[in-house]
Amino acid sequence: MNFEEATGTVPDIVEDFVLIFRELCKYLDIGEDMNVPDDFTQKEMQTGMWWRHLAAGGVAGAVSRTCTAPLDRLKVFLQVNPSRQKIVDCFQNMLKEGGARGLWRGNGINVLKIAPETAIKFAAYEQVKRLIKGDSQHVLSIYERFVAGALAGGFSQSAIYPLEVLKTRLALRKTGQYKSIADAAYKIYVTEGLRSFYKGYIPNILGIIPYAGIDLAVYETLKKKYFKTHSSNEQPSFWTLLACGSASSTLGQMCSYPLALVRTRLQAHVSHPSVDPSSGTMTGVFRSIIEREGFFGLYRGITPNFIKVMPAVSISYVVYEYSSRLLGVNMT
Repeated sequence: MNFEEATGTVPDIVEDFVLIFRELCKYLDIGEDMNVPDDFTQKEMQTGMWWRHLAAGGVAGAVSRTCTAPLDRLKVFLQVNPSRQKIVDCFQNMLKEGGARGLWRGNGINVLKIAPETAIKFAAYEQVKRLIKGDSQHVLSIYERFVAGALAGGFSQSAIYPLEVLKTRLALRKTGQYKSIADAAYKIYVTEGLRSFYKGYIPNILGIIPYAGIDLAVYETLKKKYFKTHSSNEQPSFWTLLACGSASSTLGQMCSYPLALVRTRLQAHVSHPSVDPSSGTMTGVFRSIIEREGFFGLYRGITPNFIKVMPAVSISYVVYEYSSRLLGVNMT
């Protein structure tokens, strides 16, 4: 965003902190879009600048996800594999089965779902904010933003969730199993029915609550800490804000990851009359993981998830800067 110089008053600096921090959180695209949507200023909404920010963020997310797709696919394989397979062995098996190109399986739909998910979430967030505010023009409190963000996230996830299931199935597919995204959708529908496209929906929705809550809680806490130790006319540096955003994202992942793992296993679960029905439920998968793999089994695959954070953030930052300039938006 194009930020003007601070006037020296505390409210102005706080507002700058809010705007810059939310802007930098766009760079934290690690494939799990559960953050609370951005709050745009009245001027940005009236001038139409908001869609340029969303477009630049979408381009940055697409490039970032494509560059880190092999790590994302590695994470999915580790999540669904109950054996204690090492990361290196799993990666070698992926290369052996599908070659270098196979490392990007599932990335196409992961990129395609950025646009509808972002648009639906943004529209839902703005609508919920209007309902909360009513006739008043007050600034939303952290609790109101959490409610608005969680509801918007739930609505967007409900709308695009079949694409999430397809992404997992395509990432796990073997060579020659599916010809295209449409072929995968057709075969899954024919063999497993329409309900299969919402496997893992409940843990996915439940995962929004800790992710969005921690995103806001950490942001508010760090903001207050910063202004206790710095003067009222000093803006936080880029690296300070990026560290705050990374901490927020990392803590959110840690708390919601077990639900994400259960969701992925349910998405990968193929329905069949010979399969135990309890293995296809959220509680059944939780129980099975704890009994067979222990508590740490709930965090299988989290290592490649953390490894991809820094490259994902760096790539998103560079691409967002160039995209925003081409669209006539400057962050600094």
